[in-house]
Amino acid sequence: MQDNFFTPPEHVHFLAKKLYGNAVISDCSIAYLEQNGGGPLQNHTHAHDHLFIVTQGEAEIKLQDKSVILRKNESYLVKGMIPHSVWNHAEQTTVMIGISIMPA
Repeated sequence: MQDNFFTPPEHVHFLAKKLYGNAVISDCSIAYLEQNGGGPLQNHTHAHDHLFIVTQGEAEIKLQDKSVILRKNESYLVKGMIPHSVWNHAEQTTVMIGISIMPA
């Protein structure tokens, strides 16, 4: 469960995991996806990318040609121009952070 976590220098009883590198963030949201919840109903596109981070439960990111399952403490960058939607993939509420990133 704590793969890729580390203790930074000069820290104690502290575990961190880098989820993404440098970015220009345009907004950041937290979402609670109830069982069978998500959206949009039809995959969509837009100019900005999304960095999704699951903090509880599991999310399924449906892309044009594949699906990606994210579990707790995992992240995935979705290129905004690829048709996509996000759905709860757990039997409980999934909590995730969505960060909108402007492409370089």
